[in-house]
Amino acid sequence: MRQLPPLNALRTFEASARNGSFAAAGKELFVTASAVSHQIKTLEDYLGVQLFSRSGRTVELTPAGQQYLVSVKHALNEIEVATHRLTASKETNVVQISVAPNFLTRWLMPRMSRFREMFPDIELQINASVGLLDFNQSSTDMAVYYGGGEWDDIEVFFLQKVLLVPVCSPKLLESGHPLQVPGDLRHHTLIYVSTRMWEWESWFQVAGSEYITPKDSLQLSSSQLTTAAAQESLGVALADLTLTSREISSGNLVVPFDIPLDTRKAFYLVHQKNRPLTVAMKAFKEWLITEIQASDVYGAEHSGSLPGTGR
Repeated sequence: MRQLPPLNALRTFEASARNGSFAAAGKELFVTASAVSHQIKTLEDYLGVQLFSRSGRTVELTPAGQQYLVSVKHALNEIEVATHRLTASKETNVVQISVAPNFLTRWLMPRMSRFREMFPDIELQINASVGLLDFNQSSTDMAVYYGGGEWDDIEVFFLQKVLLVPVCSPKLLESGHPLQVPGDLRHHTLIYVSTRMWEWESWFQVAGSEYITPKDSLQLSSSQLTTAAAQESLGVALADLTLTSREISSGNLVVPFDIPLDTRKAFYLVHQKNRPLTVAMKAFKEWLITEIQASDVYGAEHSGSLPGTGR
């Protein structure tokens, strides 16, 4: 017969350690802080070791508690994965997806009709999110992240590099100040993402030109907004080629200089580590990778200048 401590006490211990509070663990488990404290005391009595040091309303793991947490967390994760593997239906036709907002509105949404034509029986439930998810605590099946690809405890699949080029409205080029060399940008307003002010300076370095002081500048909080501002002839923005391909092809935006800045960032498809994919999840993953490879303007299919480029 296995010598195991009460499993409910182990679950309470892990929740308390993760939240750093008996009260917060109680909210998660839908019990009172007093009930949590009682479960922890039961576990400590069973083990004969103190797992938490208590000081007022705060609790902190003891060295023994920290060591025990590693094994308990691993064991509970294994149980969760095994349970999900057993109960998840391979025929589930609903996929819940969390997507970076700019990728969602500029790339995914315009292509959704193609996915629905190919997979009419699969339902995508999509929400926009800029934060990282705890897949252990979320009903989300998959997500599209933007960043460096270095995230722990999830499966990560590369989708597309983020390459930035200058974009502007064609009306801006009719304003009397043409854009023939990078230095001509001094006569125009440069549009910045306020949290990434370095991007323009880096682009000038790649273009082999000294950084110039523009006529004016405009700062906005996201690349989605800077691209929209460029479309409204408010200035010249740096925009991702993949996400603005439709606007460039339609002529709503032009690329005065076909000189890309590699941001060292990319879009990635992610999901919970070791999770078996349902048929619907696998279909979305394969469609997404195929579709984004087809839209890669600097991929193997690309030759010559981009549509709408001035050079």
